[in-house]
Amino acid sequence: MVDLIDREWSLDELADAYAYPEALAGGQPVPWLRANMVSTLDGAAQHDGKSQPISTAADMRIFGALRGLADVIVVGAETVRQEGYRPARARAEFAARREAAGQSPAAAIAVVSASLDLDFSLPLFTSPLVPTLILTGAAAAPDRIAAAEKAGARVVTAGDGVGVEPARAVQALGDLGFTRLLTEGGPRLLGQFVAAGVLDELCLTVSPMLTAGDAQRIAGGPSAAVPQRFALVSLLEEEGFLFSRYQRS
Repeated sequence: MVDLIDREWSLDELADAYAYPEALAGGQPVPWLRANMVSTLDGAAQHDGKSQPISTAADMRIFGALRGLADVIVVGAETVRQEGYRPARARAEFAARREAAGQSPAAAIAVVSASLDLDFSLPLFTSPLVPTLILTGAAAAPDRIAAAEKAGARVVTAGDGVGVEPARAVQALGDLGFTRLLTEGGPRLLGQFVAAGVLDELCLTVSPMLTAGDAQRIAGGPSAAVPQRFALVSLLEEEGFLFSRYQRS
């Protein structure tokens, strides 16, 4: 679908346009990892360290719709710190869809962290509708694991060392029943998913802005062994912003 009609898209239309793939008849659901990122025309994923200045109200509606469809939102610890992450909230507009799909009222947040250097007094840990998950490695510091669990977080091992292995993270979440995965970055985490070849879909907002400077791209870190080809499956436009959706070919 390619639709360049300039109008405001309703939440129902967005939920239909961004629906997760259905499991094959008779098949078991498998994890589907989707990323949602925004980039300026010159490739900046943020301005002054945050994505909000290059976003818009339409982008935030899609941001909310993608959260409303997901089982779990996977995010890097640095992004949690920089963006002041809060728990996902239940939204009436998605209640019927989530109930019909057997989902909890809101998506869980899964924080990827090797050090578990997190502020456990934040609402993300003290007042989530669904307990916050922390993905870490088997060699993570026991005292930090204990502090996280004391705060109510669920610690999930997704690597043999200190850090998290991307493929293990996806599988671990799938084993917990989370098959509709959404990552919002940051760029380093997305780069790890790309390099590991586990990203199934990219929802990219192209912001009609130029920032120059030295801001990060939407994905950083290790490069993929071979460039990966994705296919465009939908394109929406509003106020000059392009909302593209690409899936692995």
